[in-house]
Amino acid sequence: MTSTTSDPLWPRSFWSEVPDSDRAALREVLAELLGRGVLLGDEGGGRELYLLARDHYRTHVEDYLAPLALELIVDEERSLLQARPRTESCLLLGRFDKDETLVLLALWRLYDDEISTGSQEAVIVTVDQLWAALKVYFDKISTPEKSQIEACLARIRRHRLIRTLRPEGMTQAGEMQIEILPSLARVIPFDDIAAWQQRVELYQPVKDSTEDAEVPA
Repeated sequence: MTSTTSDPLWPRSFWSEVPDSDRAALREVLAELLGRGVLLGDEGGGRELYLLARDHYRTHVEDYLAPLALELIVDEERSLLQARPRTESCLLLGRFDKDETLVLLALWRLYDDEISTGSQEAVIVTVDQLWAALKVYFDKISTPEKSQIEACLARIRRHRLIRTLRPEGMTQAGEMQIEILPSLARVIPFDDIAAWQQRVELYQPVKDSTEDAEVPA
């Protein structure tokens, strides 16, 4: 049943068939996708939002995002929704700074290496492993120190590209665990390792300027 009342928070010219009971939840779905780029549907209240959008309003959300040049990705295996920018047209792109971008690139490679083995498990690494990978991938330039990595991870986590976990009994910052979500691989998609390496080379000497990674703002 659709609502016949006037709702100042709801569009008058479309989506009039969406019942009052679903409108607040649908607003939350859009807020997560526009504000963070990803809605995680495998835990807490996000599960109900994910199922509502996936099962009842997928077309609605796709149509809403389309004029913003955002593509809706429905990942049923990992229970997440992602608003992926069509970079040639999207104007809603946020930028990561150099250190954050280096961390992103290292996380992408760690994720790809694990997935390419055929593993279906969640990809989890520690801060120590990430820091060691940064030293290998970017051996000719200064990379973030361990003390700086957590700040980089906070920004990346805000965009729902990773989760972090402090295991019980953790005594060192390097023991913190990072779950790399598939949304990260999609937000900076590379066709293969060669394409990833080409981006990495932008950060090696001789060049002074760097190209920042972009994600939904």
